[in-house]
Amino acid sequence: MSRRYFGTDGVRGRVGEDPITPETVLKLGWAAGRVLAAQNGEENSLVLIGKDTRISGYLLESALESGLSAAGVDIRLIGPMTTPGIAYLTRTARAQAGIVISASHNPYEDNGIKFFSSQGTKLADEVEAAIEDMMQQPLRVVDSARLGKVKRFPDAAGRYIEFCKSTVPHRLSLDGLSIVVDTANGAGYQIAPHVFAELGAKVISIAADPDGFNINRECGSTAPELLQKTVLEHKADIGIALDGDGDRVIMVDARGERVDGDQLLYIIAFAQHALGQLRGGVVGTLMTNLGLEHALATKNIPFKRAAVGDRYVLQLLLENGWYLGGESSGHIICRDKHTTGDGIIAALQVVAAMCEAGKTLAELKTGMQIFPQTTVNVRMQRRFDLKKSAAVQQALREVERELGNAGRVVLRASGTEPVVRVTVEAQDIRLVERLSQALADAVREAAKEVA
Repeated sequence: MSRRYFGTDGVRGRVGEDPITPETVLKLGWAAGRVLAAQNGEENSLVLIGKDTRISGYLLESALESGLSAAGVDIRLIGPMTTPGIAYLTRTARAQAGIVISASHNPYEDNGIKFFSSQGTKLADEVEAAIEDMMQQPLRVVDSARLGKVKRFPDAAGRYIEFCKSTVPHRLSLDGLSIVVDTANGAGYQIAPHVFAELGAKVISIAADPDGFNINRECGSTAPELLQKTVLEHKADIGIALDGDGDRVIMVDARGERVDGDQLLYIIAFAQHALGQLRGGVVGTLMTNLGLEHALATKNIPFKRAAVGDRYVLQLLLENGWYLGGESSGHIICRDKHTTGDGIIAALQVVAAMCEAGKTLAELKTGMQIFPQTTVNVRMQRRFDLKKSAAVQQALREVERELGNAGRVVLRASGTEPVVRVTVEAQDIRLVERLSQALADAVREAAKEVA
């Protein structure tokens, strides 16, 4: 489908530049409202709106509210709430859709609009296409008697905190566990610390003082140095860092070492397998570390790779009837717990695994070896089809032959810039560096011929 507004994760951009302008967002709200009204009946449409802590959230919330009301859709305003929290509340409130105003891990200058269906899943392609088509129509306001009404959603934070706690065994107590929680000055600042504290942990909360501008700034899952430093300073057992909208998580062990999404996925998969609760296999992406695949193979746990992006991970999970998947960035989907990736819920599963096994986070991660991985970005003046270049394909075959089963290579063109990414992964770092450079050189030479 050719998209003008929707990307792989909603509509996103720099605030003040199309499509993240008041005019376009108002029209987007109206178009979404009209599509939902057509699907659900003119009198029965309800949409929830939540946001992260960016200063632009106020502006975009008002624009969406106006557009939806003009379409005759009722609105419930949630205020600051994690993206997965809005997915959950949309489903339990029996709303027709949920809208999240967030640009996830991006800086505050960016923002975006994400949609969830009534089931708490991302909108189907055909619904997004219908909204884009409606955007091309003139905006017509319904009769005054049918304008959408706006109310605040009651106790959103409390409801979601209880749901998060319900995803681990009732007997689980974190008493005696010291946890540093970094909420990236984002949407989880009123949620995550309470979840772990109410389960009994001693919580040291950091990056939980949003001012509209400091979301993701030198904190959170994309900048774990603050978390690592704080864990060591407080001699905490673990650290947990979310991103700005709370759908990603990375963790830090008591030694201050970072534990990424691949390692967290390994810990959750092995814990579920040990308890006989792992349903099917595990889905990663093209960039998932080879060490995870090898570790899962020791327990005969099936593993498949999706394209990069949580949308594609979820799609492959659904196709196979599996329930656990994720990305190296820490976007982990526990489909037996929730309909979408959730940083708090993923962290809870890891903490529960620690308590169940009576082991530290550092001990749990030791069963997975991280393979050295190198990515070389080859910039070019003009894009070309890598599969049609005989020289590139010959170089690729030579690298794959030398790696054999001990490594892997990923050769892919960026979807957003004129760059080819050459990634090689194996146990021997010197081999990785040599082969990645050799393949990158072949791509550079081929690029010169088409420039």
